[in-house]
Amino acid sequence: MHELQVTERILDVVLKHASGHDVSRIVVIHLRIGELSDLEDEWLQRYFDYLSKDTLAANARLAIEKAPIVMQCESCASSLEVRKDELQEIVCADCGESRFRLVSGREYFVKNIEVV
Repeated sequence: MHELQVTERILDVVLKHASGHDVSRIVVIHLRIGELSDLEDEWLQRYFDYLSKDTLAANARLAIEKAPIVMQCESCASSLEVRKDELQEIVCADCGESRFRLVSGREYFVKNIEVV
């Protein structure tokens, strides 16, 4: 159900940006979604199809790009990209520390919109 609320926000954003710009139809919405996000691509599209019916975004395709998980060492500020299955065992290659903060990987946002 989390996808429904997120999809409502995405639709609001794209419709707001389309209004006043002489847009007759929104064709593709490019999204960037972090690997740590629990959002499911298939459900986002299903909810979007349902919510966008009878709007400028009806039948628009969601093009989803996954944003990598990037962690920053709390000791030396070095950054590294990791996979989900590596999160519990990461060690900084520069200083050997194992305390990190999340830089990216949970975000979601609209990158751009293709319109006609």
